Amino acid sequence: MKSRIVSVAAIAAATTLAMAGCSGSSTGTASGGAADAKTFEFWSFTGINAKGSAAEYKAKRPDIQIKLTEVGNAQETAQALTTALAGGKVPDLVLIQGDDLPKFVQQPQNFVDLRTLGADKVKGDYLDWVISQPTAKDGSIIGIPTDVGGMAIAYRADLFKKAGLPTGREEVGKLWPTWDAFIETGKKYTAATGKAFVDNAATSVFAQVVNQGQEKYYDPSGGLVYERSPQVKTAFDEALKAMAAGITAKQSTFTDGWSAAMKKGDFAAIAAPVWMLGAIRDNAPDTKGDWDVATIPGGSGNWGGSFLAIPKGAKNPKAAWDYISTTQSPQGQLDHFAQARSLPATPSVYKDPKLTSVEDPFFSGAPLGKIYTDSLLGLKPFLIGPDSTTIGTEFGNALQNVEQGKGDPAKAWDAAVTNIKNAIGG
Repeated sequence: MKSRIVSVAAIAAATTLAMAGCSGSSTGTASGGAADAKTFEFWSFTGINAKGSAAEYKAKRPDIQIKLTEVGNAQETAQALTTALAGGKVPDLVLIQGDDLPKFVQQPQNFVDLRTLGADKVKGDYLDWVISQPTAKDGSIIGIPTDVGGMAIAYRADLFKKAGLPTGREEVGKLWPTWDAFIETGKKYTAATGKAFVDNAATSVFAQVVNQGQEKYYDPSGGLVYERSPQVKTAFDEALKAMAAGITAKQSTFTDGWSAAMKKGDFAAIAAPVWMLGAIRDNAPDTKGDWDVATIPGGSGNWGGSFLAIPKGAKNPKAAWDYISTTQSPQGQLDHFAQARSLPATPSVYKDPKLTSVEDPFFSGAPLGKIYTDSLLGLKPFLIGPDSTTIGTEFGNALQNVEQGKGDPAKAWDAAVTNIKNAIGG
């Protein structure tokens, strides 16, 4: 989950980066400063292996030096960028997480219109609902999508077997056509083993269900509807049902306790947008071959995706654009999927054997490319607004409070709504 607020340390770091011009760490030894036409500064957030992406590019362009800084988590990186834009000291290239993008799209004057560098010629390469997100009202394009976050459920097949449940991914997917059926499966698992079924309710239930509808926190015209959205209320209620059923391990995502519980097999299932697979590998490497991946309840949805943007004032926008156009072309995204399992936002590769034939041994040979692209087919996405991150964080915080015994489930919805209104002023 994203943190409730940006830490004091993160704000200080953002200010330091902005004032210092972000010398950062480098994937190679730069031969010149930021004015060097073959050197560019790149800000990314942590947890997505930006160093690996930079290394892939360097293999193709060894003459280019990338001064890479992993600023912090996605929210902290967005805060650093906001500070940098205000101070005038900006990187040449920055990665922006999808939920943080809208507030920057509202200020396109702060970014290079990528149409001037060739984005108008390649925008058709991307899913239309994805490329629409970095497109401002004046038609300018401030970012190019790097990936999308197709959804699935990762589960421990070995633990399912011990509980007397089916283990094959197709049979497992049939256990939970709906989220209510997912909870019922969890109750059977917990009854058979005495252990929790899923890591937590806020991330593995609420954050999944809320990302499967056609309307989330905003309506298509940009009006706030989080308080009356049926999809949001349904997602919240499903999370409360999971807690009431006693099937959660009460381990908040990305915490030390969550990592330890995953290693020990203290839960058997976790909602796994495609980017979560790397976290499972990294946190529980000894469980290779124990996991498999099945269809998510409801069959489709998207959570995640990021964009590369070039701030106005960048010293080397052409070098930054070369990185974007090389790494985020359909072929570039396909190559990156083979390396990092980052799901392409370029539908022309969805039937490519290099994607459809990938069978990941860590996840029992699951055909990840097919599973995750199938979860995007026919998707009618919702509008992401400038306060989507804050709203989602407050709903998640309210659910975590209930799960940790600090909140009343009967009052949790009202508490979340109150906190959201206090946070965003409306």
